[in-house]
Amino acid sequence: MVLKKLGMDFSVCKLADLLEVNLNQEFMFLSKTDEEISLVCASGLVPANATIVEEGWKALRIEGVLDFGMIGVIAKISNILASADISIFVISTYNTDYILLKGYDYEKSIALLEKNNYQIVCPSHNMK
Repeated sequence: MVLKKLGMDFSVCKLADLLEVNLNQEFMFLSKTDEEISLVCASGLVPANATIVEEGWKALRIEGVLDFGMIGVIAKISNILASADISIFVISTYNTDYILLKGYDYEKSIALLEKNNYQIVCPSHNMK
């Protein structure tokens, strides 16, 4: 399976409201429930109305479109990283999944995944 590095730092935010969210960002993940509004965005684009911000996240994208019937994709990645005491934050979209990792665990995570036969590619030129 191929995982692509996303070449930016991310922030995970809790928002007071949606008024200052820039929906034109290249990467942003927005969720709203009856209890909260959460946003994951590029670190330099955190809205001013964020009430809590956690900085220092990096991300990998599972390349390709994942069928909804696929079983265990995230579980396998999670188990590999959990065995090394690395926690992940997963975001799923219609097409695929994104694995967010704290920056201090990023390179170690990549090495573990490569050791377990995952191909890691960079944002440009699909090279390591």
